[in-house]
Formats: sequence, C-alpha cells, structure tokens
Amino acid sequence: MEYRQLGQSGLKVPVLSFGTGTFGGKGEFFERWGDTDVKEASKLIDICMDAGVNFFDTANIYSLGASEEVLGGALKGRRDKALISTKATFGMGEGPNEKGSSRFHLIRECEASLKRLGTDYIDLYFMHGFDALTPVDETLRALDDLMTAGKIRYIGCSNFSGWQVMKSLAASEKNGLARYVSYQGYYSLIGRDYEWELMPLNVDQGLGLMVWSPLGWGRLTGKIKRGAPLPEGRLKSGGDVGGPQVEDDYLYKVVDALEDVAGQTGKSVSQVALNWLLQRPSVSNIVVGARNADQLKQNLGAVGWNLTPEQVAQLDAASQRPPIYPYWHQKGFDERNPKLTQW
Repeated sequence: MEYRQLGQSGLKVPVLSFGTGTFGGKGEFFERWGDTDVKEASKLIDICMDAGVNFFDTANIYSLGASEEVLGGALKGRRDKALISTKATFGMGEGPNEKGSSRFHLIRECEASLKRLGTDYIDLYFMHGFDALTPVDETLRALDDLMTAGKIRYIGCSNFSGWQVMKSLAASEKNGLARYVSYQGYYSLIGRDYEWELMPLNVDQGLGLMVWSPLGWGRLTGKIKRGAPLPEGRLKSGGDVGGPQVEDDYLYKVVDALEDVAGQTGKSVSQVALNWLLQRPSVSNIVVGARNADQLKQNLGAVGWNLTPEQVAQLDAASQRPPIYPYWHQKGFDERNPKLTQW
C-alpha cells in the first residue's frame, strides 16, 4: 500500500481509505446505500487492514450516527491501529442548534461522535459543509479548542467552495488557530469540476484532497454499458439520488474509454477509474466504499500499478469538459498561470 502526506501535515495516510456510508442502513436515504452490521463490518475491516488500509471515513449524519456506532464496534480492540475521520455540520435533529458549525453544535457533536465510535480521540475531523451563519472565527476557535483538549488531531473541510476555504485559511493564519490540512470533495472521471477552482487552490495552499464518490455514484463500476439495460442493484433502486445529473452521451463516452483502457491493462473499469484519480494533482487519498468483500477487494486492486501517460491522456480526452468563466479565459495566459492551467 502506498502512503502519502495528508496535505502539509505530518500525517501519512494510505492512498485508499474505506468509507462507511454503507454501515447502519438507517433512514430512507442511507438504506439505499447498504445496511452493514458490526459482524460484517469487522470482516471488511479485516480485509482492509490486511491490505494496509487502516484509514476509515464516516460522518455523524450517516444513518444518524449508526455508521459511527458500527465502525466503533468493528474497531473495538484495535483502535490504536486505525485512523478515523468523521464529520459534523449537517442536521442531527429538529432543534435550531442541532445543525451548523457553531461552537455549541460542534462541541456537542464531537462528544457524541466520540461516544458512538467508542474512542477518546478523532484523527481527522471535517466540517461537512460551510455554515454561512456562523463566523468562521467561531468555528475555527471551537476546533482549535477541541484539538488542544486532545479530542481531535487534525481538521479538514468538505464541500466548501474555493472562497470559503480561503476565508477559513486566512482566519486561521490571522488568529493563530489550527488550519485545515485536508479537503474532502467529489471528484471522478465524470465529475471534474473540482479541477477548475479547488484543485489549484489546494495545490497552492497545501491541502490534501480526500476524494469521495470516486466512481461517480456507482456509474463507473463497469455495470453501466452502452446499449445494455441497467442491472439490478443500488443504481436501479435509486442509489444515485443526491448525485449530479450526467448526460447519457457524455457518460457513455467516458465508459467506452474506460472499457478500452481496462482491456489494455487487464484491470477492471473501476480499478482504472480509481488509478486515474491517484495520478491527479493534490490527491492524498481516495475514499472507496463496498457493500461486500468482493466489491472491496475489487477496489483495493486499484493500487500497486499505474496507467501509462498515453492511457491517462485517453481518459482525459474522453472526460474533458469546456471550463466555465473565468477559467476558459485564464487558459489564454498559461505562462502567467501555470498552476491554474496545467491540468
């Protein structure tokens, strides 16, 4: 297993982490993802550990805490061998203070996550979304205090826009507060918007990307094929709810290229899609999910080899989208904006 620095922090993480959105299966949204219990989760974590994947990603909102509970149960007795990331911000109840990134909410939710996970510290704590009603100084001060108390070790942000990340980093520097070391965001061969603003920002500011939904809501697993009906499973049952719409012509163009490269390499479509991401700038880690051992082992096969430059170029060409303004305009000034235009 390859390990990389998480941004500019001193923490080394495996290039793959295991996402636990399929753990718990509570609620209409998350039951479509899976309902893995502690027994099955323990088996999946065994496979991960054996492969060198000791990093597990969850969130308080996943099945309203059930995912954290299952993960904590499955890691019982081996917490010291694992890295855990979890998240807060989204609503955990109907009350006015049961959502957001206020000091009140974050401290309470951190304590609740610690209890559900059965641990006294969280390795990486993400703000799951930006809270425009709470001053960034208040959020960062609360996180800094939680770090000082030893309850969290590193902090990150997820799903922020570029200006929101930069505003937070500036506030940390101005006030001498803990700084985000990681950005967790959506990035895939059929979702390359990350490259326009967030990738150059993360490269410039030294944030390490953790990729979520690297297979585009399951569309790049190899199950979707041109001219073939959608197979039984998560996608057919509505498991792509919440994901961006992707036009059929574009999707099949990318899938065709993936199948061609998969044939060249002897790897699966999903392994090729994941390996492409591992070669992109700023990527520290990819969060992979699985409902069962076979799916997990398939994803773990994305490491230990690399696509050739020609194969990367083939996938780049098939998945490229015209940039929106001002990014198309900046392409005309490559000599002055090399970080903005190299990809």
